[in-house]
Amino acid sequence: MSEINKYTSDNIQILEGLEAVKKRPGMYIGSTGPRGLHHLVWEIVDNAVDEAMAGYCDTIHVEILPGDIIKVSDNGRGIPVDIHPKTGKPSVETVYTTLHAGGKFDHNSYKVSGGLHGVGASVVNALSTFMTVEIHKDNKKYMIEFEDGFVKSELRCDGDTDITGTTVTFLANANIFNESHVYDFEILRTRIQQLAFLNKGIRFTITDKRNELKIVNKDYKYQGGVKEYVSFLNKGKDVLHPEVAYFEGELENIMVEIALQYNNGYADNIYPFTNNITNPEGGTHVEGFKMTLTRILNTYGKKNSIFKKDESLQGEDTREGLIAIISVKHPDPQFEGQTKSKLGSSDARRAVASIMSEGLDRFLMENPNAAKIIIEKALMAQRARVAAKKAREATRRKSPLDALGFASKLADCRSKEAKRAEIYIVEGDSAGGSAKQGRDSEFQAILPLRGKVLNVEKTRLDRALQNKEILSMIQAFGTGIGEEFDITKLRYHKIIIMTDADVDGAHIRTLLLTFLFRYLKPLVEQGYIYIAQPPLYKIQYGKSIQYAYLEKELDLILKETNGKPSIQRYKGLGEMNPEQLWDTTMDPAERTLLQVTLEDAIKADQVFSMLMGDDVESRKEFINENAEYVKNLDV
Repeated sequence: MSEINKYTSDNIQILEGLEAVKKRPGMYIGSTGPRGLHHLVWEIVDNAVDEAMAGYCDTIHVEILPGDIIKVSDNGRGIPVDIHPKTGKPSVETVYTTLHAGGKFDHNSYKVSGGLHGVGASVVNALSTFMTVEIHKDNKKYMIEFEDGFVKSELRCDGDTDITGTTVTFLANANIFNESHVYDFEILRTRIQQLAFLNKGIRFTITDKRNELKIVNKDYKYQGGVKEYVSFLNKGKDVLHPEVAYFEGELENIMVEIALQYNNGYADNIYPFTNNITNPEGGTHVEGFKMTLTRILNTYGKKNSIFKKDESLQGEDTREGLIAIISVKHPDPQFEGQTKSKLGSSDARRAVASIMSEGLDRFLMENPNAAKIIIEKALMAQRARVAAKKAREATRRKSPLDALGFASKLADCRSKEAKRAEIYIVEGDSAGGSAKQGRDSEFQAILPLRGKVLNVEKTRLDRALQNKEILSMIQAFGTGIGEEFDITKLRYHKIIIMTDADVDGAHIRTLLLTFLFRYLKPLVEQGYIYIAQPPLYKIQYGKSIQYAYLEKELDLILKETNGKPSIQRYKGLGEMNPEQLWDTTMDPAERTLLQVTLEDAIKADQVFSMLMGDDVESRKEFINENAEYVKNLDV
């Protein structure tokens, strides 16, 4: 048996003990909220995926059992069960009771590993009420059980078997995850499907068995891998060339897969991964991709006389309407910072550039029609960029007395301290008037929108900058836009969207979020965007006044109130006087704000494209699927 096929206790290395995990769980899984809860699943799934990437596993099952118990199974080699030379205990016990103990640190066992990005199965065990690990290995079935992170039942042989693999079953500790220990099936399903795209030919299933009357099962296997991923992301969009460009190769032990396709949209979406882990801030692999894309398209355009004299493309021109997946499998990735959100390995840049250069050059030569369409779109983007540069001149905020009617719209705050200052984006003059009178002008600015915000999903930046409402927002925020964007110049650390609680208000809110996501995405990513929550009802009984923000709050208030109170249903913010607006929606001591977060940029891009794009059928499908969650809709 070759060295790579040996997987025994000698391959299990121990880095440190399992201290303080229960005392400070947030240090190890980020939080004890929903994100941390779902992170437990990924730690166990990643171990199975590592077996798949090493070539020893082709099927991974995830199940959500009644009581939100998680069960993850694979048909890999099975965790070693022999005695570990350093601990004197079975290796499987060492793996699940010692922090950072595992085969990921030994490149003979795993050439590349996604699981190493996290904190290991031992932390999942420490934060679980119970865990069982079932191992099929060497024609024997083994079982070990844990309780609160400690061994409850030592490793035992449980009979014969003719299969191999590992099954881990655990229940998150409800006392630790006291905010919620209920799993969101859609979050799990989305990531499982993503893993299937990123690992071509590996079968992933996820089954929700919590409701025996409605068992949900999804089965994913993509022979085309990231090539199929790009097709999936372009669903419902008008693609400019039917064939997805795909390149793969290996350089300096780094495996690279790239897939790309252009559509007729204006956003550029490049999604990079390292060892199956998303890198939202990009990194060296993205740098290699962008540099090569621009160089190859310029070379092709000049060689084939598509350009006019002295004409050439800049990087942003070549990425308009692009959807691309960059997946690298790196034996020893280096990241910038602790979050693994940006790859820093310089060899990844070289590997991507080399494989991309050869592959894209060949694709353009073999698909001349596609090549011409791609370069013509980039040339249109170039002309729009020049026009946008001129339009941006008008967006540079010099003072509150700028042109374009800026001063007449913005009621600025006195504070110049960005961390303290906040700006309310309000629809209409009526609500804007109430907000201006009701605010605390020391730190609260008001910007009323008087016209319709442009749907930027269907337009380029140069046209978007002709919209006065968009111009007003850019001027007020102070960051600039496009290549001039500078988040350090942001004037308000809370940008609060405050619209009516009806269909029109929801539409305006979606238009605003689309603009922010497409052109000022860092403001969303870094948590500066909020949505105000005005009350739905005013309940008055005599001199007593209460407000209800949800239907169930109204029901509760009515149950507790004797007699027949007066109930007012607020259709718009303008119906509230300044004092009421302050008391219910703007007073920091009383208000409720929803922070807009970006957990999954890929999912967000699909939703915005579907809601605001031209594909009517996809929008209808989305509405039909989600109609059951909409209650008391105002039409």
